[in-house]
Order: sequence, then C-alpha cells, then structure tokens
Amino acid sequence: MIIEKIPVGDIQANCYIVGCEKTKEGIVIDPGGEIDKIEGLIKKLGLSIKIIIITHAHFDHALGARTLKERTGALFIMHKEDLFLLKNLAEQAQFFGVKPASAPDIDRFVEEGDEISFGELKARVLHTPGHSPGGISLLVDNSVFVGDTLFAGSVGRTDFTGGSHETLIESIKSKLLTLDPKTEVYPGHGPKTSIEAESSGNPFLENPGGIL
Repeated sequence: MIIEKIPVGDIQANCYIVGCEKTKEGIVIDPGGEIDKIEGLIKKLGLSIKIIIITHAHFDHALGARTLKERTGALFIMHKEDLFLLKNLAEQAQFFGVKPASAPDIDRFVEEGDEISFGELKARVLHTPGHSPGGISLLVDNSVFVGDTLFAGSVGRTDFTGGSHETLIESIKSKLLTLDPKTEVYPGHGPKTSIEAESSGNPFLENPGGIL
C-alpha cells in the first residue's frame, strides 16, 4: 500500500494519498488546499485517483476538494451529517482569513460499515462523530485515517458547531481503541501514532485500553 502525507494550507492539515501498488488506483483523503502540490505528487506516484473523501467538512480538510475533483474526475464522498458544514465552506474559510472556495458536488454519502474499493484495497468507514457530527475514520488494512478525532497524545477539539466532547471520547473508545493495537493512526494534523500508544498513553482518554 502506498501512503503519502502532505500537510497543506495555512493550518497545515494532513492530506493523504493512499494507493494500491499493484493497480495504481488511489484515493485522496482531506484535500484542504495546495492542489498543485497534491496533483504533482499524484503524478509522481503514477496513481489514478478514483475517490476524494473527507473525514469531515471543516475548511482546512475540504477547501481544495472541488478543484481536485475537476482535475481528476474522481468521485467526491463524505458523511451526510457534515453537509451543513460543507454548504458553509466559503464562510468557514473567510472567518479564518483564508481565501474561500466553493464546495464540490457530492457523488455519494457514506455511513458506518460502508467499504470504498480502490484497486485491491478497501477502506472501511467508521463513523466517529464528536469533532463534527459527520466525522469519519477510514480503516485500510492496518492503517486508520482519523481526521481530527484523535492525535498523537491528544484528541480533537469540540468547541465548533456540532461538536461534543462526550461523543468524541465515546467514538474514540468504541470505534478506534477497539482496533488491533498495532494499527497505525494517521491523524488530520501532526505525526502518525498507533492505537497501542494512544490506548496506553493518551492523557485525554480515561480508562486506557478503550473500556467505556
């Protein structure tokens, strides 16, 4: 499996390019900006992008999705509970002093348990609300892309519209900490970590090991 991380935009959100080594089909997760840079790496890797998916619809993770969709012809998918945020994408950007962009057309909504196929790989959708109502994580083999739900040594903020700290912690414990401890965690900002490391050492999580 090919995994490439590109921090993009003023807030340096992590965009991920994930591809099948055999078929060269791939997906892009959270294209928040700097689409020329993302597209350049896609071409360098020799990938054909089939799907663009956002873990949630905050501007720093979704602002470049329309441009990338237009350039690649890929389908754009997300969870329907974040539709209200996507509709306000330009307003979100303006509030933070970032040049706005219009939202892409949505090709498909995904829900808990859905699978997204690309090449010989499948990404399983885990609905992990809390940072936002429609927040999702994507499990591909032994790697999980968690957006702003979980970070190395921290958790996502919940003071935005639709956020809930209680819901976030429940999502982490019931959907993420129950994964194989060796699962690598790719967050929306900062370095990667592992389920084992966060289960045993994340100070924001009560009851290490994911026990509710």
